[in-house]
Amino acid sequence: MSKNLHVIIVFVFFILPLFMNAQTGIEPAPEDSESSVKYPQFQFKGLLQARYLESFGENVDVLGVHHSTGEVTQSSFDIKRMRVGLNTKLSEATEVVILVNLADFKSDPKGKVLENAYAKYTFNKYIALTGGQFRPAFGIEELVPVDIIKSFDFSNQYYEFGKNGWTSFQIGASATGSVDVGKIPISYAISVLNGNGRNQEMDNDNGKQYATRWVFGLSKVHKINLGLNGGIGKRSNQKVFAVGADITSDFKLTDKFTFDLQIEYKQGTNQNLYFSLPPEGRTAKIDDYQMRGIYFLPNLRYLVDYKKLTALELSCRFESFDNNFKTSPNLRRTYTPMISLEFGKAYTGRIEMGFEIDKYDKNIPNTAYYNDNLFLIQFQCRL
Repeated sequence: MSKNLHVIIVFVFFILPLFMNAQTGIEPAPEDSESSVKYPQFQFKGLLQARYLESFGENVDVLGVHHSTGEVTQSSFDIKRMRVGLNTKLSEATEVVILVNLADFKSDPKGKVLENAYAKYTFNKYIALTGGQFRPAFGIEELVPVDIIKSFDFSNQYYEFGKNGWTSFQIGASATGSVDVGKIPISYAISVLNGNGRNQEMDNDNGKQYATRWVFGLSKVHKINLGLNGGIGKRSNQKVFAVGADITSDFKLTDKFTFDLQIEYKQGTNQNLYFSLPPEGRTAKIDDYQMRGIYFLPNLRYLVDYKKLTALELSCRFESFDNNFKTSPNLRRTYTPMISLEFGKAYTGRIEMGFEIDKYDKNIPNTAYYNDNLFLIQFQCRL
């Protein structure tokens, strides 16, 4: 794609909402209006996730790496996340969001620590613009904070697609909004991304990644939503792609029992793997290196409301994922049974206990591609 075309796309991306907003005839309320609200407004956020880990895999440490020789650390306490964030509303339409993870300082912080750093301007419900470093909408997990997901952590496919520039924290711009088509509510997101991860000084090539997500509300009663994702782009003059589909639902079984389910499928080019290999150690076609995965996450919730205990949840995510299924397949199956005790509202306090069980088609000694049974107890507090 030529440089001129890049410029045109970015220009249209930012100028189109101005025309759309002008057509609505919406004008801001005068500053001396009785209904005016004082700005800026600040909201501080925080999250602590502390863990105890114990590996029951043979010669596998708590990070999931196999060791054929030497001592293996199979039990450890850990601070998974220590996030501090600030949401600032500069006006009714403008907000700036900053989020850092201080737990990243425990290892090399290069390319880490800073997570969200973006500004968002909302013209109306039909369109809002976001620019900076943020999580582009490309699946279920991108729209849900890690502290309220129904498992210990995000899926394997989430992190692998993040390494390839589609999910997790990326630098770029995005347009989002929603519209009703008949009785069906539809929300959308269109993103233009550097595609080389967070906290980068600049793009590592002239290629950009273009991603979109569309969500169709199929049932308001049972909260059934169908999501479709697609993306194309270039990495070092090589064409890359990603596609996905997902569905969510939430059924109220009784006054106290609810059952929700998430199913998500993704497939795409694994350009991160392709360019990590020496030229003599890979095929000529980048399309030979593709990743593919699907997961099911059922969750049963029981409202307790006894003293400080709010709810009890039982979940078990099953995931099947392969990061190179065409050239060198090695399917990874991950089972994550978990029980969760919720204290306060909206997971203000949470205690989780369960396992992450990994099974590979082929064990590769002295790597993370090795069968493992990891026991976890996780304590969470959020502000």
